[in-house]
Amino acid sequence: MKKQSLIKGTFILGIAGIIAKFLGLFFRFPLVMLIGDNGIGYYQMSYPLYTFFIAAASGIPVAVSKMVSERNAVGDRNGIILILRKAILLMAVLGGGFTVFLLIFSRELVRFLNWDSHALYSLMGIAFAPLFISIVSPLRGFFQGLQNMTPTAISQILEQIGRVIVGVGLAYMLLNRGVEYSAGGAAFGATFGAIMAGIYLFFKYIKAQKQLGKVKVKNDSSILTKIICIAIPVSLGSAVGSIMSLLDSILVPQNLLRAGFDYRQATELYGQLTGKAFVLVNVPLTLSMALCISIVPMISEAFILNKRFELVNKVDTALKMSMIIAIPSFLGLFFMANPIMRLIFPGHSSGSYILRYLSISIPFIILFQATTAILQGIGKYLLPVINLFIGCVIKVFITIHFVPVANINVYGAVIGTIAGYFVATMLNVIVFTVKLKIKPKYYDILIKPAYASIIMIIGVVIIYTYVYNKTMNNIISCGVSVLLGVIVYSMLIVVFGIFSYGDIKRRIVKKYR
Repeated sequence: MKKQSLIKGTFILGIAGIIAKFLGLFFRFPLVMLIGDNGIGYYQMSYPLYTFFIAAASGIPVAVSKMVSERNAVGDRNGIILILRKAILLMAVLGGGFTVFLLIFSRELVRFLNWDSHALYSLMGIAFAPLFISIVSPLRGFFQGLQNMTPTAISQILEQIGRVIVGVGLAYMLLNRGVEYSAGGAAFGATFGAIMAGIYLFFKYIKAQKQLGKVKVKNDSSILTKIICIAIPVSLGSAVGSIMSLLDSILVPQNLLRAGFDYRQATELYGQLTGKAFVLVNVPLTLSMALCISIVPMISEAFILNKRFELVNKVDTALKMSMIIAIPSFLGLFFMANPIMRLIFPGHSSGSYILRYLSISIPFIILFQATTAILQGIGKYLLPVINLFIGCVIKVFITIHFVPVANINVYGAVIGTIAGYFVATMLNVIVFTVKLKIKPKYYDILIKPAYASIIMIIGVVIIYTYVYNKTMNNIISCGVSVLLGVIVYSMLIVVFGIFSYGDIKRRIVKKYR
């Protein structure tokens, strides 16, 4: 099976991630039209529990990716297959247990978390998803470890298609029974999406197994132990990040009540924060996650084979790419927040200021993700967890003290997110610099993309204003300005020498044999 370069792997996953995110926005658009901010609030209250499971189990596919990459580098095919089998067994136990827990204790969870009782149906709707994700995640890690990102990319698109079709369909069919039932139907879409992705990956695995040839798999109990040892700190790091969202679902609505809002107002503001602003902020984060998924196996291979030059080169490329994604995304959402909200949620565009200020967190989140992936690739799993935990404590402190202030309200959670990730990122950068003994080229990594991004956003705003004044049409204005912004930014990347055209073409096209 042919390997893919860092840029090519990131490109494939990034395109798939963007398609999946836009499908997700198409999911949000009819959903908002059907159930409004109140129904989105019910949906979002249960969703962090699902994402918490994904985060808690996320260490296993990372462990599979790293271990498969290492075994593949030394030609151990027996080890590759055994790693996957052990990982699926472990994930099935975790996912099945989490599904049973949610089904049995759903009412108690709603009461304990002090949610609106109508959120129960969303929680029950999403309960089966962890069981099927348990099969999907290790298979994605398997292909990532072989440095083939295409199966993961296609499975992400299929998962989102299933989620959109079934989720929106059930939301529409159940609407006459009440908004809470409609939100529950939408939540069930995540389960069906996982089923579609799992079926596709299973057949791809059968084909890949044939390519690997006949393998006599001998049991090795140490593999399961190693998977757990790698997975636990990685999962802890992801869980801490997910806990930020889970804590928001607990702290933000409760403290909005303390600020003087009623239940409906608090739910609507929470829905604008998590169901709109965070969803749009997560679009560029999809590209950064694609980068991180590609980084881990490649850094692991270079590190285990002691290829110092290749390691430094991949680290430099990864950091450049992270800032190429982060800076223009931040500026675009900051200055175009209102037009983008009106484009994605016509008639329900409230929350644009929340999006504007939340976008400030994007560069810190993306840089934290990139440096964490690099550290995981060289076997440093625990330090990023500690750094993110410190950031989480800061976020909680700020949220508790600022959200109850009536004039600040939901923006207190935004301030907490920015501050928490800023601190965690700075700590990660310090650890990364010390452990790898690499001094990043900050001018190439940070300043050049900033120059290009500033020029790009000035052009985007001018073009948007001009086209809107001529057409009075937000859709046309956004489409034209964003398209031209992408073209201009792509050219500026080459002009400023961040990446040369030949380098980009060579890295995307080239396949390592």
